[in-house]
Amino acid sequence: MGKSQSSCPYAKACGGCQLQNLTYPQQLQYKQVKCIRLLGKFCHVEEILGMENPYHYRNKVQAAFARTRSGKIISGVYQAKSRRVVAVERCLIEDEKADEVIGTVRTLLGQFRLTPYDPDRQTGFLRHVLVKRGFQSGQLMVVLVTGSPAFPHKRDFLAALLKRHPEITTVLQNVNGAHTGMVLGARETVLYGPGKIEEQLGGCTFQISARAFYQINPVQTEVLYRKALEFAALRGTETVIDAYCGTGTIGIFAAKHAKTVVGVELNGDAVADARENARRNGIQNIRFIEADAGEFLTGMATAGERADVVFLDPPRAGSSLAFLRSLVSLAPARVVYISCNPETQQRDLLYLCKHGYRVRKIQPVDMFPHTNHVETVALLTRKQARLQAVNG
Repeated sequence: MGKSQSSCPYAKACGGCQLQNLTYPQQLQYKQVKCIRLLGKFCHVEEILGMENPYHYRNKVQAAFARTRSGKIISGVYQAKSRRVVAVERCLIEDEKADEVIGTVRTLLGQFRLTPYDPDRQTGFLRHVLVKRGFQSGQLMVVLVTGSPAFPHKRDFLAALLKRHPEITTVLQNVNGAHTGMVLGARETVLYGPGKIEEQLGGCTFQISARAFYQINPVQTEVLYRKALEFAALRGTETVIDAYCGTGTIGIFAAKHAKTVVGVELNGDAVADARENARRNGIQNIRFIEADAGEFLTGMATAGERADVVFLDPPRAGSSLAFLRSLVSLAPARVVYISCNPETQQRDLLYLCKHGYRVRKIQPVDMFPHTNHVETVALLTRKQARLQAVNG
């Protein structure tokens, strides 16, 4: 695990893997120290859980397309803090099959005389390619993000792509003509296959669509969720809330050990996937609500409803003050806070500790080897004095 593969030739230009100058054990130590510095004031921070093979772990790969001054078509990533595309042939953290497919698309653009889209001039064809692959299922989704609905030579292009890669199970065209940093637009057309893929995780099958969030490192996701469930200590009698539930993965795992689970998510595509995921896995004691998580928790508290355990897995910005207030108002006995940003988690834990909670356990998990990012799971319980006051 301590040995590194050959150094990345794109390291300085790309900037995506900030820690690749360190051996993997050194990276884990760096992240451990970071978590202790930010979160150690709350309780003991457990030793970070790393990967046995910290390469090619990304099951979701997206590439931007552009032309050089000489007219050559390139694909790759945006240079850090810029809109300049760094040409990347093979990335050490991306799925290798996804990189192959992107290379084929780049070749086919030249063969069919199609050009990358220029958002400033609003000319050209292809903006991005998004590839999602199920590591367990082997299913492969390719999303061609174009600047307009027009797709010259669509049938022949698609046939050529599938001939080169018969392992592709679905292809979509997503239209994004806006001057934006967002990869996907709102308009989507299925060109081949069902438009979604499936993946297995923790003994369950999950449906993944183009726009819905799904963890990018399936190996460590299972480690992360197993730890979250361990912290929740479910006994089969609890009412559980899965806030920011995405496609319902944590909630579906939890439902096997709880009385009832409610997943709350603002992304309608993710909610649709979550409901289908519950149906496919035969989980009947879970329901999913398309709503703002904070507003939903506030409504529960106002109606006098209760929850025993709340899982929350917010975006990098952390939880909003409104959500934290609603969480305190609902007053679950246990809170399991999964975070991809210990800086904002520190802020949120401070608030919860000032309002009746105590942090009992913190477990870092290395979800993103070679980058600065680290995932953490924290267990909070209501302080005994508050419990007595409520019970009294």
